[in-house]
Amino acid sequence: MEDNLNTENVTEENVINETAVEKAETSEVVSDENAETVDDFTDSIQIADDVVSSIIGLAVTEVDGVSKLTGDITRDIVAMLGKKNLSKGIKVEKSDELLKVSVSVEIKFGYNIMAVSKEIQEKVRQSLLTMTGLECSEVNVRVSGIDFTEDAK
Repeated sequence: MEDNLNTENVTEENVINETAVEKAETSEVVSDENAETVDDFTDSIQIADDVVSSIIGLAVTEVDGVSKLTGDITRDIVAMLGKKNLSKGIKVEKSDELLKVSVSVEIKFGYNIMAVSKEIQEKVRQSLLTMTGLECSEVNVRVSGIDFTEDAK
């Protein structure tokens, strides 16, 4: 009986070894295929919309004379709940490889609205190009208000 058990074990071992060899041969074939098709792979980089909006939001708030980004009531409620949202007042549309950006801001009292708006446009274009490589076909600035508070200056 012991001989039968050993024979069965050897047979199982051979089957396991043969399976391992078959897998190794299959792996070699797959590796060879991969080596030939490396040039066929296409890489992809995706940047989330929230990331683009955050970059724009930071660029806008860095401009001297901007009091804050302004947006719709839903975003205002989120802000009141203590969640900082850098995409508030920002709308981004993508066509081809160009972006169309619209921002809504409140300007501090005493600043030249046109000069601040032009600086916003330049800063947004520069930041997006530097950080993402994306270009803007348009950067539209909507001045929704003026901040008259004393600490605005």
